[in-house]
Amino acid sequence: MAFWTTLLIIHGLLAVALIGAITHQAVSVWMPVRAKAGNFVTRFRAVPSTSYVMAIIVLYVVTFIMGAWIYTQYRFTSRLALEQLRFFKTVGVFEMKEHVATIGLILLPAYWAFWRQPLAEDYAGARKSVTLLLALVVWANFLVGHIANNARGFGS
Repeated sequence: MAFWTTLLIIHGLLAVALIGAITHQAVSVWMPVRAKAGNFVTRFRAVPSTSYVMAIIVLYVVTFIMGAWIYTQYRFTSRLALEQLRFFKTVGVFEMKEHVATIGLILLPAYWAFWRQPLAEDYAGARKSVTLLLALVVWANFLVGHIANNARGFGS
């Protein structure tokens, strides 16, 4: 059990790193800084958005693969307990999380193409949209995974 718990913690840490990267990029693209960076919010927005692309792709793929591996244990332990406790909404939302995560994985090639250097100005709107969509996917998956884990606890 310690092995799966360790994997879950690593998966969570990777997810937090991914959330940080995609949130920084989405905010910098949707609310670019027009003046010199001064306060915390302005500095948060002032990050170079192109520097996050490969980190986001790698973090997403590694987090996805690790989550898929952990899912095998969830399927045979925690999910059964959640169903026995009649937490059907929690199980159902987690099932939707799987689909949303796969949509995010399918979205990565388009994300990469729109952020490929040199950045084409024609795709600025598409870059903003695909970044926001990927950020929403990451945030939704993180929150649902965290809530589902807290509903019963991993491996309980």
